[in-house]
Amino acid sequence: MKREDRERLEQETIHHHWLLRFRTGLQVLFQNKEAAKIIGILCGVFLLVLLIQPWNAIFPGDDFWNTWKREGIRNMVILGGGACIIACIVILGTPRNWRRIQNALQRIGLVNHAGEAPYPVRIWQDPAYERVTIVEFEACGIPLSEWEDMREYIEAALNVGVAEIREGKEKRRIRLYTVPTTTFLPPFLEWKEEYLSDNDFELILGESLMGQVKVDLAKIPHILIGGSTGSGKSVLLKLLLMQCVRKGAEVVIADFKGGVDFPPIWHKKCSIVLDKDELLETLTGLVSRLEARKLLFRETGCANLTEFSERFPEKRKRMIFACDEVAELLDKAGLSKEEKDLVYQIENKLSILARQGRAFGIHLILATQRPDATILTGQIRNNLDCRICGRADNVLSQIILDSTDAADRIPKYAQGRFLTQDSTLFQAYWFDEGEL
Repeated sequence: MKREDRERLEQETIHHHWLLRFRTGLQVLFQNKEAAKIIGILCGVFLLVLLIQPWNAIFPGDDFWNTWKREGIRNMVILGGGACIIACIVILGTPRNWRRIQNALQRIGLVNHAGEAPYPVRIWQDPAYERVTIVEFEACGIPLSEWEDMREYIEAALNVGVAEIREGKEKRRIRLYTVPTTTFLPPFLEWKEEYLSDNDFELILGESLMGQVKVDLAKIPHILIGGSTGSGKSVLLKLLLMQCVRKGAEVVIADFKGGVDFPPIWHKKCSIVLDKDELLETLTGLVSRLEARKLLFRETGCANLTEFSERFPEKRKRMIFACDEVAELLDKAGLSKEEKDLVYQIENKLSILARQGRAFGIHLILATQRPDATILTGQIRNNLDCRICGRADNVLSQIILDSTDAADRIPKYAQGRFLTQDSTLFQAYWFDEGEL
């Protein structure tokens, strides 16, 4: 870029930032009663001085010089008072330490092609979470994906923890939800009875720095949980299934480890399937019930289970199919032709449920260490919209989340620490199975 073009761009940017500060200051006036009161007092004093005109007593008479002096002072008061009010508004719209923040982002290379770093437009406390401070930036053309990629650098540069990165009301704005570096997720969180959600089929996963993390199966019907051995994925799976049971759902669990992972209480509350022949029969039954609901909803003019439940007193329960290690179920390596045919049939039924289950209240919750293409086909995997990954290496994180974020952000020693596909880091709740 030529020098004159760079200078012109810098001047345009400076003028734009001054205008941003003024506009932000006006927004603060509408939202902050104390600031509005101070500006109101200044305006009142300014108008009072103009009305009283005390300089008439200093320069009495109607001769040319006295009139000229009075008008000169009056114009100076008008200009000075107006400039003072504008300056106060600009000060209100200028965030503290904005230059230091911008320089910090410049140092880590978060800049656009013109070399401009994002400008912090406003900083305020999140009303919903005391410990969270929101910093809104004029992004200067830097997309959200680049902010996400540089999350760790931003945290180090600003000396904060970044709980979440979102777009603002406009695409040109980016919001960082930051917490002090002394704020950490606890290594252990115990489930409490009051956490159970009253919403139709909303399940609670755990807590992030922004509060509880939830998933609504009425909107996001299927869940995939990944993680290495000891990451806590089985505990998270049981936490979700416990809530499904408490909400009155019919829960079917495929367990090919001999049922040892699920104590007797689970066998009383759920259907536990221990072999593939029985599983195929169970899945065939679920598909038949899906087809029956499809016919019922078409006849009654209902689009989904929620609408049907609202319109008719005859309730239909949601049905949950869960598998703690789906690789044990769908891995075809080393199987005979007959065994492979059985797995293909099971796979076909799961594909139908994954594609069509949402509207009819049939949901999949699958956990695995190896959800690659040889285990989960594209038809199943692409319909598992809620993806959660615990402690993992780069390969597993990439398979689950389409990024290596879980490997980068979850410590190797962490248990019960998970990352969602929208980059929310949370600590899952632990619960006592005896309370099921």
